[in-house]
Amino acid sequence: MAYDFTVYSFSAVIIGNLFFPSSNPVSSLLLSLATFGAGFVMRPLGAIMIGHIADSRGRKAGLTVSLALMTLGTWLIACLPGYASIGPAATVLMVLARLMQGLAAGGEIGPASASLMESVAYRHRCFMVSWRGASQGAAAFAAALVGAGTTALLSPAAMHDWGWRIPFVLGGLIGPVGWYLRRRMPVAEPLQRARLSPRRMFTEYPRPFVCGLLMMAAPSVGIYLTVFYMPAYLVRTLHRPAAISLLTACLSGLVILVVTPLVARAADRFASRKTLQYAALVASLAAAWPAFWALTHGVGDVAALVIITAYVALAVNNAGPSSVLMMEALPVHRRAAGLAVIYSFGVVLFGGFSPFLVTWLINVTGDPMVPAWYLMAATLLTLVALMAFPEADAPEADARDARVAGVSQPPA
Repeated sequence: MAYDFTVYSFSAVIIGNLFFPSSNPVSSLLLSLATFGAGFVMRPLGAIMIGHIADSRGRKAGLTVSLALMTLGTWLIACLPGYASIGPAATVLMVLARLMQGLAAGGEIGPASASLMESVAYRHRCFMVSWRGASQGAAAFAAALVGAGTTALLSPAAMHDWGWRIPFVLGGLIGPVGWYLRRRMPVAEPLQRARLSPRRMFTEYPRPFVCGLLMMAAPSVGIYLTVFYMPAYLVRTLHRPAAISLLTACLSGLVILVVTPLVARAADRFASRKTLQYAALVASLAAAWPAFWALTHGVGDVAALVIITAYVALAVNNAGPSSVLMMEALPVHRRAAGLAVIYSFGVVLFGGFSPFLVTWLINVTGDPMVPAWYLMAATLLTLVALMAFPEADAPEADARDARVAGVSQPPA
């Protein structure tokens, strides 16, 4: 699913021109990025609906629904005529497709993470769950490869006319493969029928909900600015070649794919889920300003690639321990919906609109260092929230919740 969001962000400039025409190119880009963010508005609704399906009818059912919605939205974008052909209907349908993708993505994180965590023993949880985060890196890597390939093989005119659709078509073709794989998942017994609304989440689990929400600031802003927004930032703001921007996204995705499981493997060796998270957050906080200062002061393209990928390795690597920490603070029958609600609301508040806000702030202030300040503020917020987050005695809590729910847990 991250693939579909990634290719949209990489195509933001072209989509802005085709579906949000304006005499000002910056306005078109802003509208395109706002539509990218609009998909995140639907994430909380998807988290509630699909998370409830996963907790009441099984993880497999929730994952199947989310896949169907994402595939449908991706095909709609791939086949949609531009504004020049059908007028305002093109804009409306593009927004509708993004909302559909947002609904699907909101319900994906919780069931996928809960399914991964519950499939292994306690001492392997961070590593197993980290592959959900690593898949975002794989998606960015694949999307950047496709984008770089189409850019290299097609002329700018062909890319603008129809070439930008190729990544979406390929994404749509992934849908049937995912459906086949999810059909083969074991069907778990339903856990509980009660729907977990945001209000109920806040009432029953106030500290995990509020602290978890704030903990989403650094990871969501980190990935959406340093991976998804970075190509547009390099081209529009720093005037780097398009090929370099795509190569940056490709390498960043590869770094996330490799580093995230390694950090999670190390995190499993510590008694506390917080230890490595503290180290990574402090390192990324210290590196943000120097990294962007170098990027905005004329370093060469090769040096820019090294700086960006090194910063990504520091800033976007905590998917395993962070998700496990949140899920262990919730009972078994609340995990899928609970994590989905925390994640989706966090992404809406901090990540989804960060490319739009950073672009707007750069346009208003003229300061290309805006991304660094934004990242540093988000990291500080996450550090404070992590300190306040309640850490559960997970093995004992899991055994108790499993007895209540009537499900089995892997041995520790």
